[in-house]
Amino acid sequence: MVAVNVAGGPLASQQADTLVIEVSEGRKRLTGAAAQVDLALGGVVSEMLRSGLIRGRSGETTVIPGRGAIGATRLVVHGTGGEGGRTEDWVRNRAGMLGRALRLMDARSVVVSTQGATEFLDPETAARALTEGFVLGLYRFDKHHTKASDRPSGAVTSITLCEPVASKVAGARRGAAMGTALAEAQNLARDLGNEPANLMTPSIMAERAQELAAASGIECTVIERAEAERLGMGSYLSVANGSVQPPKFIVLRYRGGGRGRPVALIGKGITFDTGGISIKPALNMDRMKGDMTGAAGVIASMQAIAALQPAVNVLAIAPCTENMPSGSATKPGDVVYAMDGQSIEVLNTDAEGRLVLADGIGYARSENAAAIVDVATLTGAMGVALGGVRMGSFTNNDRLHAEVERAADTAGERLWRMPMDREYFDLIKSDVADVKNTGGAPAGSITAAKFLELFAHDTPWVHLDIAAIMDATSDSGAMVKGNTGRPVRTLVHWVLNRAGVRS
Repeated sequence: MVAVNVAGGPLASQQADTLVIEVSEGRKRLTGAAAQVDLALGGVVSEMLRSGLIRGRSGETTVIPGRGAIGATRLVVHGTGGEGGRTEDWVRNRAGMLGRALRLMDARSVVVSTQGATEFLDPETAARALTEGFVLGLYRFDKHHTKASDRPSGAVTSITLCEPVASKVAGARRGAAMGTALAEAQNLARDLGNEPANLMTPSIMAERAQELAAASGIECTVIERAEAERLGMGSYLSVANGSVQPPKFIVLRYRGGGRGRPVALIGKGITFDTGGISIKPALNMDRMKGDMTGAAGVIASMQAIAALQPAVNVLAIAPCTENMPSGSATKPGDVVYAMDGQSIEVLNTDAEGRLVLADGIGYARSENAAAIVDVATLTGAMGVALGGVRMGSFTNNDRLHAEVERAADTAGERLWRMPMDREYFDLIKSDVADVKNTGGAPAGSITAAKFLELFAHDTPWVHLDIAAIMDATSDSGAMVKGNTGRPVRTLVHWVLNRAGVRS
């Protein structure tokens, strides 16, 4: 894993094997720390800019030997493209792309100027975005390759963000520390989500949560089947009926807010989803190892929350189970009872995520949660509505939704608020129970959210449907192919904001 730190002092004198300055497209003159590096090298960069040998196009890299004139062995001039639309997310994605380019150059120790980012961001935000981009963009999941030839070569081990203005160094260090905590938590969620289902069962999820709790100084409770039965979690357990793997209802507690009511993060934890008796087609079923991405996200978020120590109590809930077909599996048409006593007609066993979340929400309410945010790879309909660009959001509380949306904007994990008109509930009315678990194809994501809303009752609640952003098909910016680990940073920013922490 790459380590990111911040250093003050002149950029040209920083010791590393690779020093990076950035140039935007069309720029013909260097300024600030970049100009000092150019001066130390006899003006070669300026000359190449004027002659058009360096154009600053996005992703363009030019390598210039240091020749003892600077502290680094070589200088890399990295093109950032045009200057339009520069934002925190732009910095994050640019850093991710740069990190992978440096790895291909076999760079090990790297110094990067913060100058390009601090032209339009404050030092703390700039350093956080750069750090997140590098740590996220350099992630790779290759632990199961047994042959060295199958593993990509190169590993950037350290990145130093150089902030030459002494008064800005402290802010940059705060930003880098927060960025490291956030990105490493997201990478943990990626690790959990990328594991094959035979190596990430509910029991293994529980073990990983317990390890995280022990390392982070937070509490972990694993509710086993017998205790879940005693608590009346019939909705959750109905999904577990078909699997030989024991269900694990994982609860993590961070106590930072004294006697205050906790906020609750709830993640769907289906460690493999066959659809149960309503079995899925074989094509792409392997992707259903990622149906626990919501649970992975809330567990990983607690790592960052414990590191950043906000003054708020946080409850993370991950109801984990497989959804498998067998002689003991729940059947279409069965009626089950949730923790809060409501009855559910299970018309489709492949609409199981909402069943485990119903009891997750019920448990959060039993713990007197002040607000609930649930995260789930819940519906394929979300991909039809929004594609892989945004997650869908649903709520019963405008104020809470505004808080979560602000956090998502900061994280660069965009959402889109979906309608929750009361008429949609008519689609999930049941003739034999209080509610049925599916309303069919029309408004599938909305009816799933309307189902969950029943169990939130009057507790402020936001539901994030992340089915369409669960994984990435290629490397792009800070995202790499595989499980994305989203929306970990949104969840953590929301918790920090609730505690009054600048983020």
